[in-house]
Amino acid sequence: MPSTPANHPMRIQRLSSQLANQIAAGEVVERPASVVKELLENSLDATATQIEIDIEQGGTQLIRVRDNGTGIHKDDLVLALSRHATSKIATLDDLGRINTLGFRGEALPSISSVSRLTLISAREGESTAWRVACEGRDPNADPIPAAHPRGTTVEIRDLFFNTPARRKFLRTEKTEFGHLEEVVKRIALSHFDAGFQLRHNQRAVQSLKPAQDERGRRHRIAAVCGQPFIENAIQIDDQIAGLHLWGWVGLPTFSRSQADLQYFYVNGRVIRDKLVSHAVRQAYKDVLHHGRHPAFVLYLQVPHEQVDINVHPTKHEVRFREGRLVHDFLYRAIHNALAGITPGDTAESIRHNGIVRSEETGYLIESGTAPLPARAYTSSYSGHRQSSMPLQVREQLSTAYATLYNHARPSEQPGAQHTPQEVPPLGYAIAQLQGVYILAENRQGLVVVDMHAAHERITYERLKTTLDQGGIKSQPLLVPVSIAVNEKEATLAAEYNDVFSGLGFEIQRLGPTTLAIRDIPAVLCDADVEGLIRDVLADINTHQSSSRIRDKINEILSTMACHGSVRANRKLTIPEMNALLRDMEHTERSGQCNHGRPTWTQLSMKELDKLFMRGR
Repeated sequence: MPSTPANHPMRIQRLSSQLANQIAAGEVVERPASVVKELLENSLDATATQIEIDIEQGGTQLIRVRDNGTGIHKDDLVLALSRHATSKIATLDDLGRINTLGFRGEALPSISSVSRLTLISAREGESTAWRVACEGRDPNADPIPAAHPRGTTVEIRDLFFNTPARRKFLRTEKTEFGHLEEVVKRIALSHFDAGFQLRHNQRAVQSLKPAQDERGRRHRIAAVCGQPFIENAIQIDDQIAGLHLWGWVGLPTFSRSQADLQYFYVNGRVIRDKLVSHAVRQAYKDVLHHGRHPAFVLYLQVPHEQVDINVHPTKHEVRFREGRLVHDFLYRAIHNALAGITPGDTAESIRHNGIVRSEETGYLIESGTAPLPARAYTSSYSGHRQSSMPLQVREQLSTAYATLYNHARPSEQPGAQHTPQEVPPLGYAIAQLQGVYILAENRQGLVVVDMHAAHERITYERLKTTLDQGGIKSQPLLVPVSIAVNEKEATLAAEYNDVFSGLGFEIQRLGPTTLAIRDIPAVLCDADVEGLIRDVLADINTHQSSSRIRDKINEILSTMACHGSVRANRKLTIPEMNALLRDMEHTERSGQCNHGRPTWTQLSMKELDKLFMRGR
């Protein structure tokens, strides 16, 4: 047995308040950004509508946060710097319905234990503000009078001055300020009614006015996330069973190489949650290219008693009481929003999803960033969805469309006027390029379509629809497969038996730790069924749901669609090309192939003119 160092205390003793605060600071104060987060949350809890943040040297030299909130009573200033002192909860029952950002009462004393802190505050109607200061310990004097308007200023200097071991782990000034600015952005995105001013080394970095209406919120989203995001985003607003999800999700074509534009809020608090991440990834699964990440800014409102935010000191993690319900709701809302955008959308359906098409470019843009075109897409072909029919039959229909279009073209009929109703969104085919691309003319200019990718998506969606309408056919195994699991997994298999049955499986529990697989989906006859079931049970244990079986089925359908689609270098007739364009306009997710790559792009006349320097 190793010997105990001579200076190691063998008796239990109470820690000093300073040491206890510094230990707590290790949980709350990781870097300057952590300090700013705690101070901003306090300001917002005090109903501040204007917050100014001044930073020097990335936050290591100075962090000053000034707000116009309700202020702190003189007699509470010293208490505010004491551990476990808060105005936000009073009883055990309050923990079950927390509706403030901060509530632990640990932030200020933890920060003050590793910095030189000054706190000045004035309440409404009081003629004098009050000031208290401390340096790495409890306040050393009673509050003294000070000049300050209504609100509070917290000034932090020389962060980690008395804990050099922690200070040396800080990164460069640029890196630390980058983390700090990201914190300000996250909080600004969730509190539109407050204005934020951020300065670094006396230089203005962010100036965000309070957003009082929808246009103001869009402007803030654009200021924080960039104009390209808001121009390539679908607006969501969905609710069910007390859950309300709203916000913006980026189009699949606006994916990112990193998960650096993802903001998710629960009751106004930014969180990072595995359940949420899983639901979002699943919603994008069919339309996102491998290795890419979606962009989104989403807000979920949940009854306070249905979510526990007191599971981690930083309050970045939450626990939902009905995790499976939340997961399925998020997945459905995002999945449906993405599935609802097709080239054949009418102006009404596009507006319903919160986006409109730019008349100039034909691209999808978020509603409100540009006026709705006076001549919007209201194609006469958008009133119905074409049923699945043989390509040869669709050719005849497309021939009729093309004949109507050609008769109306001004070049062939001088003086004739054609209306938008005569030209569908993807226009009409005019040529095929190298046996790979379809070139079509629409009202905006030139449309280029990857014919194999587009037909692959169309075939894939029809296979999924056919499977859903006819149900998943089961195939009994000649010899049932017996697998050994732990007792919890066996219980989950029995509990989720209806889910397995709906996907074509028959699973029987033979004993406490033994399962027998008797039937499997016919399309999975060559799959590793045992491994699949184990993975599904692991998912259910973690996320209360699993999509692995459906994903595996879809993977097989995708392969079938790939082999059943038109191949490169196959020459298509004009009617065949037009049939493909019409199908794209009425197929969900037709903007991406099964692997997430784009299927078509638009070149407007302005873009074409720019290529040839026309008008200069």
